[in-house]
Amino acid sequence: MTLQAKHVGETGGGTASAPAEFVEIKRRLATLRYATDSKDHAHITVKPEICARCPHSFCTFACPAQCYQRIEGRLVFRYEDCIECGACDIACDQGSVTWTMPRGPYGIRYAYG
Repeated sequence: MTLQAKHVGETGGGTASAPAEFVEIKRRLATLRYATDSKDHAHITVKPEICARCPHSFCTFACPAQCYQRIEGRLVFRYEDCIECGACDIACDQGSVTWTMPRGPYGIRYAYG
């Protein structure tokens, strides 16, 4: 059995469809809706004092929504775009990030899918 790679936008039936349009992540995030819980029940907490000593900042690479960024040597966390995937919790091996599922009616509401 031989496997052949397909080009982006190519279908198996011999008819080619148009390739999907590239949309910047921040524009896609704008289609999401959030119900934010109180500060006492934040689903992500970040300890900046630990982030300041982090040797690698894996969270900046792992987060698909780019919620973590190094700006002038300081780690900045922006929870507003969080898609609740939990990648930051897995990537952080320094003990800074604590991630839990949002409770009840709170959290992200996807517009598509």
